[in-house]
Amino acid sequence: MVILINLKKLMVNSVKVYKFGGLAHLALPPNPSNSSKTQYFRQFFSAMASRSRAAPRQATYAPKSSPAPASEHTPSPTVTEKRKPVFTKVDRLQPGTSGHNLTVKVVNSKDVPVNARVNKPTSSSKAVLSRPPARISRIAECLIGDETGSIIFTARNEQVDIMKSGATVILRNAKIDMFKGTMRLAVDKWGRVEVTEPASFQVKEDNNLSLVEYELVNVTEE
Repeated sequence: MVILINLKKLMVNSVKVYKFGGLAHLALPPNPSNSSKTQYFRQFFSAMASRSRAAPRQATYAPKSSPAPASEHTPSPTVTEKRKPVFTKVDRLQPGTSGHNLTVKVVNSKDVPVNARVNKPTSSSKAVLSRPPARISRIAECLIGDETGSIIFTARNEQVDIMKSGATVILRNAKIDMFKGTMRLAVDKWGRVEVTEPASFQVKEDNNLSLVEYELVNVTEE
């Protein structure tokens, strides 16, 4: 004898309950007596009543893992240290070199007159297109140096106001220009001229590198 009841799998004493498709099959012994049926049903419904009164199963929750701090995932930015400038001395300057950093004193400064070129239009039957006048540049030749030697510095425009006699200046990224076979020190737009505190050294004027003449020689390999 089989009774179909809608419940989960259950074991009531010796009565087995099997679940098929959401229904429970209650299997009774073959040819049970009426008293046995009554006993089985009482045990079955008693177990069902106690099962329904039982406290519902509480779900257990695992603690949610908190995300790791951003500092552990994001690498810290690489800080590149700035390379300190290397300063040189005047007596180590050579023709055709650049990138020099020096601390020098200005011995004297002499302005060099510069003639401005002005293009005058000429009369013509056609329209005359004239160029604007060239910018008037200021140039000064300054004798500068340190305790190792001296050299002529070519100051241009606003540099002329900085290179005053007796001033101590720092030349950054200076280069060597050649003028009539002699060396001239200069600072272009890629460098800088700045005034600094007075230096204690005395300029060695008798070792003037701009008085040394150089000659370009073609060397042929034999």
